[in-house]
Amino acid sequence: MSEKISDPEAETGEPILDSSGLPDHVDEAMRESAARERREKLRQFMTSWQGMTGLILVVLFFASAIFAPWIAPYDPNALDVPARLSGPTLEHLAGTDQLGRDTFSRLLFGGQVALKIAAIGVSVALGVGLLLGMLAGYGPRWLDHLLLFVFDTVRAFPTIVLALATVALTGPSLELVLAIIIITSIPQYARMARTATLTLKNTDFILAERSLGASMGRVLWHHVMPNVVGPLLILAAMEVPVVVTVEAGLSFLGLGVLPPTASWGTILNEGYLVIRDNPWMVIAGGIPLILTTLGFTFLGESLRDIFDPRMGKGR
Repeated sequence: MSEKISDPEAETGEPILDSSGLPDHVDEAMRESAARERREKLRQFMTSWQGMTGLILVVLFFASAIFAPWIAPYDPNALDVPARLSGPTLEHLAGTDQLGRDTFSRLLFGGQVALKIAAIGVSVALGVGLLLGMLAGYGPRWLDHLLLFVFDTVRAFPTIVLALATVALTGPSLELVLAIIIITSIPQYARMARTATLTLKNTDFILAERSLGASMGRVLWHHVMPNVVGPLLILAAMEVPVVVTVEAGLSFLGLGVLPPTASWGTILNEGYLVIRDNPWMVIAGGIPLILTTLGFTFLGESLRDIFDPRMGKGR
């Protein structure tokens, strides 16, 4: 005698729910819709000349900096006095400086300094700014006012002026440049995170979570941060060239990386001193700054247009 297999949906008249609490067909439709949206965004990015150009330039920046010890034809500090101030040749692709050092090799190792400053400075500023911004937007009003006062105070000091004042007390160093970049960059990330948190604070899903007794840490970690971090990552991509330029500018003024360490700023400074005899150092030192700025700017704008079309239409 065969056993009768019961059909829960037939007996109750209600659709079967999966672990997410949604009917199977609804959950499947939501997953397909999300997958289609991801494919569409990827297609938009792949067909955008601006996005692809930016991606190629950014990849070249990372690759040249990371693999500089293997790509560079010479030691960046090796002297060749007889060949000093030479123009581009097959032996020295970007010429040599006043001490006969290979400019191309120094540019590659200078990219390592720029990458280090950008990676550490932007990531730390983004992380601290995200945390402070969420606390300001979600916390009590007095905390919001206090943090806004701190943000406005920090932003009131221009980066170069703050660097000049600090160097007078401590002396120039790479660590000083990094600290100044982090401190002056935090407020912009924090303000963006605060604005997004204030928008999310009184939404239904967060109010429901709070009514169930969820702590502030749980709400911020599981619900606010995933919705806030996306725009901040796009901002970070567009801030990388700013950080690289600030480091180069401070090094050019003698406030950052000190010789003989290779830096794009020090290369420009040394080239400026001998520009009448050999302009190639200034030209070679400016090219990576221009390409890096274009790459991250193109990439950031392309991502912004795709993930936040309203901002793209408003330009």
